Amino acid sequence: MSYHLPVMAQPCIDGLVTNPDGVYVDATFGGGGHSRLILEHLGAQGKLVGFDQDEDALANVPEDERFIFVQHNFRFLKRFLKLHRIREVDGIMADLGVSSHQLDVPERGFSFRFDAPLDMRMNQQQEETAATLLQRLTAEELQDILSRFGEVRNAKTLAEQLVAEQRVKPIQTIGEFLAVVDPLVRGNRARYLAQVFQALRIAVNDEMGALEDFLNQCLEVLKPGGRLVVLSYHSLEDRMVKHFLKTGNVEGVQEKDFYGNIDRPFKVLTKKAELPTEEEIERNSRARSAKLRVGERKA
Repeated sequence: MSYHLPVMAQPCIDGLVTNPDGVYVDATFGGGGHSRLILEHLGAQGKLVGFDQDEDALANVPEDERFIFVQHNFRFLKRFLKLHRIREVDGIMADLGVSSHQLDVPERGFSFRFDAPLDMRMNQQQEETAATLLQRLTAEELQDILSRFGEVRNAKTLAEQLVAEQRVKPIQTIGEFLAVVDPLVRGNRARYLAQVFQALRIAVNDEMGALEDFLNQCLEVLKPGGRLVVLSYHSLEDRMVKHFLKTGNVEGVQEKDFYGNIDRPFKVLTKKAELPTEEEIERNSRARSAKLRVGERKA
């Protein structure tokens, strides 16, 4: 099964693994590229827990007694660590991008390159698809999704047209969806469609809500000195991660203790987001928009 190359692999490992015999989490297992590298840097006593809600990821699970696979969304991090009798960990990493596998399998409905069901579910057991989401949204709700998650320039016009078409005949496939969207494309078609599809995908999978839940739990399960390593690919995710590492919350609100001292739960190890090299981008185009941030949990 073809998955993507792990992005910024060495910087991620360098930022994450500080204790070869520690316990680590790969919160976005996917093709297992980062996990295999982490395992290479762990000793015999080390342990790695991999999370992925996509059942296709099961095919990539390594045969390694140090590895535990959890087929669930990383927003349930604390619950499933507790289930495996793990109270705290030495490091957590997350690669927030969509896998090449998901984009390249037509029936998953993530890409405008294929005509397939308008699906976009990362968890295939989830009931709501992109098609059913479109059926229940008002024009105002859809406009908000397109604006916030995709920065679509003519979000209002597109939302109103999609909702109007839905009243005539429910949109079930990517082909039917594109028939409505294409006449309204502004600027470069591929870029415009990528923004529209990104917005719907984020909404279908509640990616922003899941990321907030995950980050808050990282604060609870990381040991003092434990590392949080996050790769993000668009400004909304990166802003949340940046705020969280700086303030301990995704809103970026500075909180103070009883004595008026600012509470900073992390030592930020990447003052500016680390970016991929030109050489890596040339090898792996998926790395182009990646931003890496690393924080260390304070005592």
